Amino acid sequence: MVIREKIRIEAPLSVVWSVFTCLEDWAQWNGVCKSACLVVPSSPDERAGETVSEGACIAFTIRPAIFPIRITPRVTRYVPHREIVWEGSRFGVHAEHAFAFDEQDKSVVVTSTEKFGGFGLLLSRLALIPSRLHRLTRELLLALKREAESRVVPGKPLKGSTPGRYFRSDDGSL
Repeated sequence: MVIREKIRIEAPLSVVWSVFTCLEDWAQWNGVCKSACLVVPSSPDERAGETVSEGACIAFTIRPAIFPIRITPRVTRYVPHREIVWEGSRFGVHAEHAFAFDEQDKSVVVTSTEKFGGFGLLLSRLALIPSRLHRLTRELLLALKREAESRVVPGKPLKGSTPGRYFRSDDGSL
């Protein structure tokens, strides 16, 4: 089973990437994944919770049905400002979730592709989990769009960005 969704975000790639990769802030803007964080350092030089990178383990909770499910996938591919792929298994279902970031016409198209397999997939279909996961994917992308676009305000240009826009920092200052 494959779930694929795309969304165009009217914000610079640097802003979209920053919003998406700061997992500790997901709970503030993302109603789909709760308490997201890094749980394993990806190298001896990094501390857990500091950066997303290949080999890192992410922990978050989603609610595709009645009960929340804690998931801890591992980042298997990480290309800064281009792509993040994580994968993991739970309840007999193996999942791979890829996010591609493509800068186009002064905006960013984010493509989410989720691939599912395993014996647990049959049971999840009986419980209508795939349609719920598809809905959650759309909600995640819409929340990312709202958050990234809210950080870009018409007016003064951000250094190195399109004139007529500037970046609003997390604390609301310009």
